Amino acid sequence: MKIEETLSNDPTPSNGITLRLILAILSVILGSFQFGYNTGVINAPQLIIEGFINDTHYERSGESINHDSLTIVWSFTVAIFAVGGMAGGILAGLWADKFGRRKGIIYCSIIGIIAAALFSLSKVSQSYEMIIVARLIVGFNCGIYTGLVPMYLSEISPRRIRGALGTINQLGVVIGLLVSQILGLQMVLGNKTGWYILLGLTGVPAILMIIMMPFCPESPRYLLISLQKEKEARLALVALRGTHFVDDDITEMRSEEESQKDEAKMTIIQLLKSQSLRLPLVISVVLQLSQQLSGINAVFYYSKSIFMSAGLSSNEAGYATISVGAIMVAMTIITIPLMDRVGRRPLHLIGLGGMFIFSVCITIFKSLNEEASWTSYLIVGSALLYVVCFAVGPGSIPWMIVAELFSQGPRPAAVSIAVLVNWMANFVIGQVFPTMEKYLKNYSFLPFAVLLLGFFVFTYKFLPETRNKTFDEISLYFKQKGEVETTEGTSLVSNTKGNETESNSKL
Repeated sequence: MKIEETLSNDPTPSNGITLRLILAILSVILGSFQFGYNTGVINAPQLIIEGFINDTHYERSGESINHDSLTIVWSFTVAIFAVGGMAGGILAGLWADKFGRRKGIIYCSIIGIIAAALFSLSKVSQSYEMIIVARLIVGFNCGIYTGLVPMYLSEISPRRIRGALGTINQLGVVIGLLVSQILGLQMVLGNKTGWYILLGLTGVPAILMIIMMPFCPESPRYLLISLQKEKEARLALVALRGTHFVDDDITEMRSEEESQKDEAKMTIIQLLKSQSLRLPLVISVVLQLSQQLSGINAVFYYSKSIFMSAGLSSNEAGYATISVGAIMVAMTIITIPLMDRVGRRPLHLIGLGGMFIFSVCITIFKSLNEEASWTSYLIVGSALLYVVCFAVGPGSIPWMIVAELFSQGPRPAAVSIAVLVNWMANFVIGQVFPTMEKYLKNYSFLPFAVLLLGFFVFTYKFLPETRNKTFDEISLYFKQKGEVETTEGTSLVSNTKGNETESNSKL
């Protein structure tokens, strides 16, 4: 008996929240967890891994590696994660179409296990190259996850809680980040005997996904619109909704399919050339940039050094860094019910506005820190409030908004572009911020404040509210907006030509 047929016999619950939906959510956010975990896990054991690289080089050549070469190898080890993420991100849409959402996630988890094995065997093999290759592979793995997980969540969600489930994707990321920070403490695994285990633990959630995902339904939208399998789509909906009355969902998807016939399975190139989809694509890209260029990764990657430069001791800075992760988790949980009550647009504006204010505060307090040591606590407080504002909107909304702004046809290509942009911006910030801090010193957050102000203005002007809207209604909004702009442009050209004709006749 097929798994979907088994699911269809579930008793009917209420309110749209079913055990199968909860299982699917818990299973898929383990992918988001791996993204957060691998983002933060490499920072705590830096000195220990650098020592391992040096020792390995000495055993091979009989001499220690010089400082500049060690810095290059370490920087490459850190940065290769984002390079893999870019590759995975650009292939996320193709991967989703080729294997489907559910199988695509399962196959991606196998890649994660391969990376975990390389991490775990790197010490006994005396090979730091295995760490580099594993970072590249796990980056590719996480790049696909960052596209597939929000896409799957948006496609299985009941409309009225789509925003809440979209926020759960970010919850998985921040929990992974927090867990990596706690396990990375020297007293836990961030030491000479545990660092390779710390890196290899990324395989645990990957194994759990392989076990759990076969019991989760495939995306009904993928089954119905992409594969034209209505029976299977109905069975998946019955499993997810907990009721046989799924005609409204089927009707909504058929309506979306009918209105988007000209956009079936668009490639990235076709999407980039599409004039009618240009505005939602620009919005998706700018919101991804608003997440990464807000400076949040500067806080995630270098929070310990930021707090130490503010006057905290190493231990105090370490615990302050963990508090950043804890606040992210707490605020993301608080934001879940707000997403479908307040809406995406207001929350994103509140988040960007707050980050702008507190990035300015960080700059002011850092500039005063040499004259008044007590401002170090104001710097920490401002940084924590900065993180709170990030969690309110920019942390989760850019990931969910891409899947909401596009219909089934162009959605995978749009997700690929958005994820690629996000990873590229992630890579740039990781590489550029140390230089910014070196030359701008106390004013290193000022460029982020300027960018945040620009992102606030853009969001206010262009981002529509998608709360409680069907995918078809959102798509129709952009079509009508595009038609109005085209009509206005045509009228302007016609008036200009008419004026030129009139002027010529007078001459």
